[in-house]
Amino acid sequence: MMLVAITACAVCLVMALVRTMLGPTAFDRVLAVNAIGTLIILGIALHGFIMERPEFVDIALLYAILNFIGTFAVLKLFSTGSLGDAPPSRKK
Repeated sequence: MMLVAITACAVCLVMALVRTMLGPTAFDRVLAVNAIGTLIILGIALHGFIMERPEFVDIALLYAILNFIGTFAVLKLFSTGSLGDAPPSRKK
């Protein structure tokens, strides 16, 4: 059963990598990178389950938080041109 789960994650990872390279817009690419991060989180949790190491769940949760914050930061940068630390420069 674990082999099926790992194989499914690998197939989804390849599909997300293709979407990252071929995405028609920047938002499609960001969504694909977020999906890759989610698959990595799932892979960390599966690895911890296979190796019987429950502390890997903590590592996966930390990576999930970083993936979530990073995705929102990149989307804010794309939509407003700034991360909110300084007003965007105006061209005259």
